Amino acid sequence: MSPLTQRMFTVLAATSAILSFSAGARAQGHWVKLAPLPEKSEEFSFVGANGKIYLFGGLPEGTTPPKGLVQEYDPATDKWTKKKNMPLPTHHAAVASYGGKIYLFGGAAQLEAGGPTQIPVNNTWEYDGAADSWRALAPDPIARMAAAAVEVGGKFYVIGGASVHPGAKLTSIGPTTPHRSLDTNEVYDPAANKWENRSPMPTARNHSAAGVVGDKIYVIGGRLGSGVITTGSNTDIVEEYDPATDGWGYARARMPTPRSGMGWATYLGRIYVAGGEIYDSHEFAAMRAFEAYDPATNQWSVLPPLPAARHGVNVAVIGNRIYVIGGHLTGDGSGGKAADSDANDAFEFRDK
Repeated sequence: MSPLTQRMFTVLAATSAILSFSAGARAQGHWVKLAPLPEKSEEFSFVGANGKIYLFGGLPEGTTPPKGLVQEYDPATDKWTKKKNMPLPTHHAAVASYGGKIYLFGGAAQLEAGGPTQIPVNNTWEYDGAADSWRALAPDPIARMAAAAVEVGGKFYVIGGASVHPGAKLTSIGPTTPHRSLDTNEVYDPAANKWENRSPMPTARNHSAAGVVGDKIYVIGGRLGSGVITTGSNTDIVEEYDPATDGWGYARARMPTPRSGMGWATYLGRIYVAGGEIYDSHEFAAMRAFEAYDPATNQWSVLPPLPAARHGVNVAVIGNRIYVIGGHLTGDGSGGKAADSDANDAFEFRDK
């Protein structure tokens, strides 16, 4: 391919991506850079609530304890505020919001000084951002990390994750420790402070994305087998769950880019998936992929990629912007502290 032909191909490919985005989302947009993350780290848990974005946790390299940070971003002022630390510092917790409160489920922690930092836990917490206060709630029946949590009808569905084998003693989730991906699907009712089992997910996985459209839950991509990228396998599978019938539907259109460790958010009936990581015989890398799934048409759109490749990114929608914050610039374990990103990029939607 000549240099001129290659340049023409690149321009056509970029134009195609923008057209695909415009047709899929019925809007145009662009990336903008905002106030950087004050204290960067890997593996925050993220959520939007009350017009602000919250990042919980943080995991340094090695056996350094999880940070337990709580960082609040206000898009209206483009400013960050550091809040009180978590009562139990964890990473890879599942998190969702409802009624102005934030709920965190499970995750992984360091339970003894100098010990491993990947022990799955079953704690449930309610965080009040306005009061900057925490409240312990009924624990999850199973200890797990890297699950996905969503809210439907005032209840939280916590799906998938990684944990030890049934009946086994809790131990670190690592490349050489026995553990598995989970198909577990449990619902937590904050009004009753009670957990109940639901129909298990067809494909056991962890580090997946999830979104709610039309009161149905869509679990997207993630990691099969192991909870560790170097021993697990990414998937592009999309599965639909109906809480009203406690039933799983047929497999939906596959995600264009199989990946795990990504960020996600729902906007105007579409689920947006940003970043992630891949590990196979050819590459070990973070990803720039930015794609949107429309359950109504069962179709995907490939959108303009992230400004920089990252996995473990933190994503939320406020107004007409999707915010993609922090993350790690390399595949997990292939870079040190310097590879943590402080980026705060927003994709701003514009009407035609």
